[in-house]
Amino acid sequence: MPNLTIAATDGSGSFSAYVAEPKSTPAGVVVLIQEIFGVNQAMRDIAAWVADLGFIAVAPDLFWRIEPGIDITDKSEAEWKRAFELFQAFDQDKGIADLKATVAAARKMPGGNGKVATMGYCLGGRLAFMMAEQSDADANISYYGVGLDGLLGDLNKVTKPLVVHIADKDEFFPAEGRKKVVEAAKGRGNIQCYNYDADHAFARVNGIHWHGLSATIANGRSAETLVKALGA
Repeated sequence: MPNLTIAATDGSGSFSAYVAEPKSTPAGVVVLIQEIFGVNQAMRDIAAWVADLGFIAVAPDLFWRIEPGIDITDKSEAEWKRAFELFQAFDQDKGIADLKATVAAARKMPGGNGKVATMGYCLGGRLAFMMAEQSDADANISYYGVGLDGLLGDLNKVTKPLVVHIADKDEFFPAEGRKKVVEAAKGRGNIQCYNYDADHAFARVNGIHWHGLSATIANGRSAETLVKALGA
């Protein structure tokens, strides 16, 4: 699949994004936001699924400022250690700036129809929630984002559809915080929260916490949201 090169808005350079294309275009674009493992095989598999739905998938390398091309898994202790090191070194504000640049580029990319959504997992789930508050993306989908209860002060800024998939057994996001998110979203027609009897990363393809039933239900809800926001 071709890669997309995107210029950083702060003038610090450019970064690449993995692209998976559907069989036919024009189509809406889904910006996939990585986990702490980089744009790895799990993210590429998700990109293939998004393309199979009929959308263009674009997965930017958000760790490029630390080390370009990070591609690790959740299968070894060494990889987990490296992933958490990357998470600690990652500047989320610059990540949001890079995601905004990716959305802007996606609106103009060949084969696109001008409509763009974001969909993120783990760290990406948090960033997708932040993009709902800070960007003009046409929809945003968050899978088991962590620390979302600390982002609720800007919830009134969410004007486009936001879907929040929450893992009820999430070891990285305590139950009290998850409850605050659900309560804050009540009565907001453009924000939908869904809870799943599963662990963090239940939708990580071939991941250690993969939960097929929860992933299938969540992915179906995501697909419906994408179709409504981006067109079939």
